[in-house]
Amino acid sequence: EKSPVGAAAALATLEVIEEEGLLDRAAELGAYFKNGLIDLQRSHPCLGEVRGLGLFLGATLVQVDNPTQPDPRRAEAVMYESLSRGLSFKTTMGNTLTLTPPLTVLESEIDRALEILDASLAVT
Repeated sequence: EKSPVGAAAALATLEVIEEEGLLDRAAELGAYFKNGLIDLQRSHPCLGEVRGLGLFLGATLVQVDNPTQPDPRRAEAVMYESLSRGLSFKTTMGNTLTLTPPLTVLESEIDRALEILDASLAVT
């Protein structure tokens, strides 16, 4: 169904995204977040592949004694521990933490998310 109001809203949204440079910002902050997750791999061997595009990121959790095997139990535990500490995200495919902050996220908020993930990974 054609909707002039919907089309106007979509165009206005696209204008804001372009005018405020949100796509470039998403690429920069996504790389920052991804690098932070990669840094966490050093202290958490259960953190497997880290991947992402912009602010759409995924980090797989694997079994420490067999890193080729997924660890959905730990992924769920990390998700709920993170939630109890104020960070909300979903898991995908059982063992992938799916991290998708808004385009307006601040670097300080990404730092806090990384702190929460670090603590949650440490206790699960």
